[in-house]
Amino acid sequence: MNALPLLRLILLLAAFTVTQGAAPVQAAEANDETVILVAKPALRDRLYGATILISKPLGNGQHIGLIVNKPTPMTLGRLFPGHGPSLKVTDPVYLGGPVSTEVIFALVQRGDSPGNRSVQLTPDLYLVLDRDLVDRVIEAEADHARFFAGMVLWRPGELRMEIERGFWYVLDADASLVLRKSTTGMWEELVKRSEQQKNMIRTRLDSPEPHPGMLATFARD
Repeated sequence: MNALPLLRLILLLAAFTVTQGAAPVQAAEANDETVILVAKPALRDRLYGATILISKPLGNGQHIGLIVNKPTPMTLGRLFPGHGPSLKVTDPVYLGGPVSTEVIFALVQRGDSPGNRSVQLTPDLYLVLDRDLVDRVIEAEADHARFFAGMVLWRPGELRMEIERGFWYVLDADASLVLRKSTTGMWEELVKRSEQQKNMIRTRLDSPEPHPGMLATFARD
């Protein structure tokens, strides 16, 4: 999870937006579709410990993401006291990650693209990167949006390695979860859910398949 210049990020996203429609259909995996990442309790990192992220692939093994459960004491109104619409947004600005923390990004829930320099994460969730477009979201759609300072970028193969090393639980992306009004207790909830899913899978794998002879015996009984 390393920093890249914002200009390079925008160029990567532009290239991704152009090419994604022509990409061949492949089986979905944790590192080739938008997912929720839940830090495992063993990940004791000052920034990423006890975090929940949404992550999307950019191609070539690179990923972009946002931490979604780190509210800050700041609001848009405190950051931009001269901007009337920002003063009306009372929700906190969230720390999205260590890259470009001086830039405000937005997640907005809607059925269609809010415009250029936005990236579709799920069918009804978009990441907005452009400053003017973020302003429009603040002015017209703040009631179904969340605002972030900074983001997370993974270099080629980095997220795959982190998942293989056991840093993250991987869950299906869900806009309502990402934009939940309060994130208090959400990490504990998702850790518990992930552990339960893992135990269910383990139970199925450990349960022997019935032998055909056993099935015949049950049928006679």
